[in-house]
Amino acid sequence: MSHPPLFGIDLGGTKIEGVVLESRAHPQPICRLRIPTEAGLGYQHILGQVAKMLEMLQRESVLKALSLGIGHPGTLDPNTGVIKNANTTVLNDQPFDKDLETMLGIPVRLANDANCFAVAEALMGAVPEAVPKAEVVFGVILGTGVGGGWVINGKGRNGRQGISGEWGHNFLDESGGPCYCGHSGCVENVISGPALERFYASLSGQKLPLREIVTRSESGEDSAAIQTMDRLLHFFGKAMAVVINIVDPDAVVLGGGVGNIERLYTDGPAEVQKHLFNHRIDTVFLRPKLGDSAGVFGAALL
Repeated sequence: MSHPPLFGIDLGGTKIEGVVLESRAHPQPICRLRIPTEAGLGYQHILGQVAKMLEMLQRESVLKALSLGIGHPGTLDPNTGVIKNANTTVLNDQPFDKDLETMLGIPVRLANDANCFAVAEALMGAVPEAVPKAEVVFGVILGTGVGGGWVINGKGRNGRQGISGEWGHNFLDESGGPCYCGHSGCVENVISGPALERFYASLSGQKLPLREIVTRSESGEDSAAIQTMDRLLHFFGKAMAVVINIVDPDAVVLGGGVGNIERLYTDGPAEVQKHLFNHRIDTVFLRPKLGDSAGVFGAALL
């Protein structure tokens, strides 16, 4: 078959989602299914759930998988061959791809969920329409955490240590304080959703969800909310300029809950440009188009 169907699975902490795409040339979904992860039942159970999902996809699509792409929390360490940094902790220190290949009898390709987001948006989401000749795309996750993934000439990049795109743990500012990763002042501790909520609470004495803080800042009547959004823009500019100065991508796609904030698109580029080694900014900042489909589509495109 010249254009085989693509099978992808997005392994989350609570659910496993699977998709079959028609082909890489025509990535239209043939079927899409969900089952619970049930991670609390252990590593072997997760392997079994992935096998169950693949069987369901093959039955529903009446197609046979020749290979399988999986997006997952954490990353596969290319030097040890095991998963690390996964918040679904039973995956850590396990040779997840090898165990699945033994169980399923087909090649398995893994990528972290931010990389899957980046691949999907670069190949079939926001990028092709806005920047059709883009060679280098940075897909950003700005949400509960801060992460990202690189797509270069249509392919995701894992990196020598499996940490490509992890700009959330670059140093940004001491005010971020200690991070769970063992360092201090990480990007994630300054501009993630929880970090912004903590900063607002430190000014106002009120704990509010980020959505409410954004609304209050837009009304112009809550000075603490305005300061919180101004701080986000200031540090977003500093953090993103480092990335652009080093790799200079054609496009950046902003995913995650924080990525919905309008000012990142209206005021963000000018804030980045302040710290850029150039007198203007040509990088295109894009909203994602695929929503919660990006992870599983990206997995299939692996």
